[in-house]
Amino acid sequence: MPLRTPLLRTAAVGIALAALALAGCASGGTPAGGEVDEGYVTPGKLTLATGDIAYEPYVVDDDPSSGEGFESAIAYAIAEELGFDDDDVEWVRTSFEAAIAPGPKNFDFNIQQYTITDERKQAVDFSTPYYSASQAVVAINGGAADGVDSIEGLRGLALGAMAGSTSAQTIEDVIDPTVEPLLYASNEDAVAAFNAGQFDAFVIDLPTAYLATALYIEDSYIVGELPAGGVADEWGVVLAKDSPLTDRVSAAVDALREDGTLAEITDEWLGAGQGVTLLQ
Repeated sequence: MPLRTPLLRTAAVGIALAALALAGCASGGTPAGGEVDEGYVTPGKLTLATGDIAYEPYVVDDDPSSGEGFESAIAYAIAEELGFDDDDVEWVRTSFEAAIAPGPKNFDFNIQQYTITDERKQAVDFSTPYYSASQAVVAINGGAADGVDSIEGLRGLALGAMAGSTSAQTIEDVIDPTVEPLLYASNEDAVAAFNAGQFDAFVIDLPTAYLATALYIEDSYIVGELPAGGVADEWGVVLAKDSPLTDRVSAAVDALREDGTLAEITDEWLGAGQGVTLLQ
């Protein structure tokens, strides 16, 4: 579970009490924005969402309720900042695309490596960023990418990624391949296709590349890290469009950044990101 000191907890309580006092002065004793439970799917509970299948290092053993894994730990840290005990957190599952489609949501916020983009903001809200990721290229030993050490060397390869992702945009903006890339509905589909030999090199975020080469893409290695594409790959949690919770969740993320908790969680779960060549 998230690491929080008694001093920080006391400070957070003091800030919350001060905010309530100010709200009371402004609205005759009612917290600003209405009832405390306004905006939550279930009053008194925090309903969180992640992917249909959640992979390490983001969620350990596909069990977000464990608090183990980068995004599971961040979710519980945000919950604590919002005033929820672990027992008051409930989890649901969504596909990647369904969560960012327009319309009502069955979650208070969703965390599954969503890059904040202007296009997506037309359909959903985002918190302030909790992480900034880079993209990497994964290949199979002895495959077509062997010996490639530059972006130019990638251009003639068959590349694969998840459709609508920063990885796909990085292929277009940074690599500009001469071969049409293969794009898949999910990273799971892309992994299956890559393992079946349907394309030469896989573009995914660097933390996932470390895990993929270690665990679930056999005989693979990281070719290198890619420069940033046309969009900054900053990840935020997703909320319903115009959710009354957006400002509260963003304030929680900001507090975790300022007190060092985000850095602590990042170092614990994504600290392996060292020693990868930046491709030019």
